[in-house]
Amino acid sequence: MRTLGFWNNKGGTGKTSLTFQSVCAFAQMNAENSVLIVDVCPQANLSELLLGGQENTGGQNLLTLHGMPGRRSIGGYFQGRLPKPFDRSGINPNAFISRPSDYNAKIPGNISLLAGDPLLELQANAVSTLANTQIPGTNSWAAVASWLIDFFDCLNGQFDYIFIDMNPSFSMYTQIALAACDRIVLPVTADDSSRRGIQNAMSLIYGLQLPSDIYAQHNFHTRMKNGGIELPTIHMIAKNRLTQYINTAKSYAAVLNGITKDVERILKDHPEYFTFNTVDEGMFEMKDFQTSGVVAFARGTPFSSMPSGTLSVAGQRVKVNASQLLQNREKVENFAAKLWT
Repeated sequence: MRTLGFWNNKGGTGKTSLTFQSVCAFAQMNAENSVLIVDVCPQANLSELLLGGQENTGGQNLLTLHGMPGRRSIGGYFQGRLPKPFDRSGINPNAFISRPSDYNAKIPGNISLLAGDPLLELQANAVSTLANTQIPGTNSWAAVASWLIDFFDCLNGQFDYIFIDMNPSFSMYTQIALAACDRIVLPVTADDSSRRGIQNAMSLIYGLQLPSDIYAQHNFHTRMKNGGIELPTIHMIAKNRLTQYINTAKSYAAVLNGITKDVERILKDHPEYFTFNTVDEGMFEMKDFQTSGVVAFARGTPFSSMPSGTLSVAGQRVKVNASQLLQNREKVENFAAKLWT
């Protein structure tokens, strides 16, 4: 199994819509392979999209999963681990996994889902406390950080690819998700906060440029190393939703150049944290999805199965331009093709 996560410490980068569109495109382009999507986010927006979106009872379908025996979601899995956090025996992953196409016919049939759950926020303090419990002879943090690794191991190769959507926070459930990733995609937008987001990500994951040695012994990088867990590598940086125009707006050029230079510098000093050798190989520019993106989000519909023309959204008739839809479809497919190159 190969595992790739979408994460940035900054919110508002279009991460969920990018994950939804690109993973659905990837699944359709690799129909012979099985794909698992894991939504490690209390808002569970990706799960709601996959289950139908606002227009097609995605929220209600998600509540149905939460109401099933044992709670068919990541919250349900974590709920089962809380009483025995250091014991991985008896895990039955398929008790928590669903198939979105059973609820939303627009989703490729080779996609399965470990749904997101607001219960994660309620569980966060308990999970963090367990991870920091001092038990002689036991690395508590590593044991808890491995909860998703345990889950994937118990799948026994059932899935060829796993994609994880993560909350912008760096709470313990996000660290559990990052610990399970082989690769990471960092979506950014053309603003200074996204630039800081990349710098924060490098500090949080890899311990770069920490303000004091006090943090070094407790940071994610050190704990992963002490726990014998391999760090994920950054596979792509997606310049996401840059502008509504065909070309990058001139006003964004300085920020984009700053982001590129930051990555270039880090890549030069720490090539081991990247899957690419040059910035050009690792950067991907994704234009604004515009109206078709809004409609797709509301209807829970990937671009690959979305028609052009006038469609209903929130009781309003909205026109989806055919050429715009085609451009979005091609761009997403190009991006999806790079996820495991």
